[in-house]
Amino acid sequence: MDRVETGKSTVEAPRIIVEPPGPKAREIIERDSRVLMQSFVRWYPLVVKTGRGALVEDVDGNIYIDFNSGLAVLNVGHQHPRVVEAIKRQAEKLLHYSLTDFYYEEIVELTEKLLEIAPMGGGKKVFYGNSGAEAVEASLKVARGHFRGSRPYIIAFIGAFHGRTFGAMSLTSSKPVQRAGFSPLLPNVVHVPYPYPYRCPFGAEEPEECGDAVIGFLEDWVFGKYVPPEETAAIVFEPIQGEGGYVVPPDNFFPKLRRLADKYGILLVDDEVQAGMGRTGKWFAIQHWGVEPDLVAVAKGIASGLPLGAVIGRSEVMDLPGGSHASTFGGNPVSAAAASAVIDVIREEGLLENAARVGEHLVKRFMELQEEVEIVGDVRGKGLMIGVELVRDRETKEPARKEVANILERCFKRGVLVIGAGLSTIRLAPPLSIPLELADRAADIIIEEIRRAERELR
Repeated sequence: MDRVETGKSTVEAPRIIVEPPGPKAREIIERDSRVLMQSFVRWYPLVVKTGRGALVEDVDGNIYIDFNSGLAVLNVGHQHPRVVEAIKRQAEKLLHYSLTDFYYEEIVELTEKLLEIAPMGGGKKVFYGNSGAEAVEASLKVARGHFRGSRPYIIAFIGAFHGRTFGAMSLTSSKPVQRAGFSPLLPNVVHVPYPYPYRCPFGAEEPEECGDAVIGFLEDWVFGKYVPPEETAAIVFEPIQGEGGYVVPPDNFFPKLRRLADKYGILLVDDEVQAGMGRTGKWFAIQHWGVEPDLVAVAKGIASGLPLGAVIGRSEVMDLPGGSHASTFGGNPVSAAAASAVIDVIREEGLLENAARVGEHLVKRFMELQEEVEIVGDVRGKGLMIGVELVRDRETKEPARKEVANILERCFKRGVLVIGAGLSTIRLAPPLSIPLELADRAADIIIEEIRRAERELR
């Protein structure tokens, strides 16, 4: 990739020299369609060649600003030198020797660092897998196993995404296609509305009223009518819903959910797969509300693109008996070395602070845009986990699905990689290391395309 300066004096990215998809990209896409099961849907025809920092180069030489971070994975940016060096050193030393059967020092070092940043006090322990879905699956087993089968019910939220393996899919409810045709799913999973202030399922006009309504529904209707709270093992949630639309709950919600769970001895399982590892300007998003969960599922940003998932939990809850759960590749030493370097980079390079600073700036810019154009219905987020929800009509809040799709495609062709979430939300999730000037350049292009969509709509 050509060197691209990102100081205040020169912001050269993006650079489009061949309208994407270029000839090399089209050839690879055609080969892909012949050999891969097409059970996934690509946002636009990007064929990646390499990345550096917050920039991506495709196979035809086009350079893009990455506002996706590889789906909120590359929190320290592409190819961070310290992470790459840690991977090289470890690869030359030891590639694999199953953690579930033997010991190695690298995973102990990583675990000690994870426990230092974990969003709960007291004694804690960790279990390792390979992905976010595996971390959620392990959380379910820990929650049910802790109660030795006496609490079979799990509560999850509508709009949530927890993964696509069977247990995780049973919790997921952000799009019907993610579940269609795969039933029967895991039994005794009960879904309840999530407090989505802009589209409150209970019609509340004030955010905190929406939070109260969800808590009241849980206690009065779910626990009061058909799910025995004493048979409920866990309430599983995303602190900020990801695929559901980057939905930030009202401030009163999690403290009241914690009190409700404590009342009945129910575990709180915090899915930080997308929101964790600094994405929101804190190590874990739940820390914005001062609430301590019992279990935390971690993946995506933990190892800068290498396969790794983890469950961090209170020691007294992480009590599954030997032989009841394991993973051959979980806690792989190369992934562990990468994750250890990621934590060091976030700490030493001030990336939590940069995420908070750049995120606050971006939210301000899009809120100012909201005051100018009708198509922007809501702007929300924390740190660099920001959602800009577009609507065709502010009164009806009709989702602007077509308009969002057009904006994402046009931004791609202009050199900004950004995708959607929920009904019609543009999600902004660049690397935590992105310089403010580069983030502004990407925001300029996104805002220009939102203005264009507004003109076309009216």
